[in-house]
Amino acid sequence: MPSTAWILLTSAILFGFLALIELGAWRSMVRMWSGHARFNIIRWVWGVVMFIQFVWTIVYFMRWPHWREFQLQYLLLTHAVLISLLVPKLFLAGVEALDGLRYWGQWAFSSKVSRPNVPRRTFITVAGQATAGVLLGAFAHGMSRGRRGYHVRRHDVLINALPSALEGLRIVQISDAHLGSFLGQFDSVQPGLDMVEALDPDILCFTGDLVNDHSDEAEPWISRFQALPSRYGKFSILGNHDYADYARRTGDEREAIRSRIRAIHGEMGFDLLMDTHRVVKIKGASLLLAGVQNWGRGFRQSGDLEKALSGADLGLPTILMSHDPTHWEEKVMGEKAPIELTLSGHTHGMQIGLEIPSLGIKFSPCRLRYKRWGGLYTEGNQHLHVNRGFGVLGFPGRIGMPPEITELTLRKA
Repeated sequence: MPSTAWILLTSAILFGFLALIELGAWRSMVRMWSGHARFNIIRWVWGVVMFIQFVWTIVYFMRWPHWREFQLQYLLLTHAVLISLLVPKLFLAGVEALDGLRYWGQWAFSSKVSRPNVPRRTFITVAGQATAGVLLGAFAHGMSRGRRGYHVRRHDVLINALPSALEGLRIVQISDAHLGSFLGQFDSVQPGLDMVEALDPDILCFTGDLVNDHSDEAEPWISRFQALPSRYGKFSILGNHDYADYARRTGDEREAIRSRIRAIHGEMGFDLLMDTHRVVKIKGASLLLAGVQNWGRGFRQSGDLEKALSGADLGLPTILMSHDPTHWEEKVMGEKAPIELTLSGHTHGMQIGLEIPSLGIKFSPCRLRYKRWGGLYTEGNQHLHVNRGFGVLGFPGRIGMPPEITELTLRKA
């Protein structure tokens, strides 16, 4: 765990950054609304929000009995509201900063500083506040509707030497449920589970991150995931959030949570693959399905692909379940391993983006971190599918990046 000094330093930097954002955004509001009859209301609302933000920051790091329930029920909602307000504020502060840089640059490099162009500055302020309003609306929609807009994406996957018995085999993939983000919100999630059930998959794969950090988050959902059907089996793996690594705990506490998470996978009807494989028999043909523990660039690297494939008949069509797509890039791509299809998740598509397939538009800020962040990718005869996630984490919403259920159909190349 980080040292106390490091935590204090990073906290001071963070608070300083947030203070600059608040100052810049407030200057924009004063410039536009000062003298207006409703300015006092704006000032009071702004002050209350800042006070809540300060209290939230303190409370979030406190501990008391039933703290987890309080955090999940109330702090996550507050967190969502604060993030939704922070992004528009960041935009307003950015507009103010650019305008200020222009003015100071003119002062530094010109012998004559022109007086501020009031109409131009008013236009910039109005445009900035209008854009901030649009951003606020987008975040509000993402929290209220975007997170529940479950979407089925379908792909055909071409595999060489695919036995005729496996032609048309349908694999449904879900990933990154993050059930701790949906405490008691069964009505919000059940439509997505109903869509999975309606697909009536031949094989159902869950590719990690069942919870945010604790096994308690998944307990109320066992029967609902248990009800999901699959003709030839339900298989799962662990993601980086399934190891109880994201809070201060003793070794025994951490291991107890991990053990319970593994048990819950089984109670939900999943065959949890931890660096191992299964041979799935289908109409006289065989399919090799392997699964590894989490292995990610910059994250926990527990997965052992060599162990997962040990003793396997590598002449069979092979599918790998690996939570982080960077594992495929490091250990599979380029025929490093004889695997035709890898199923991953982890990225969430950053829960924000813009995709218009008919126009060839596919964008998410996630691409700054992950080259392969969502959809089906092919290199030679090897395929990687990155599911954009079923749940949410951090920001409890989705903007232009709906929660995904994937149906992958195997086809002979």
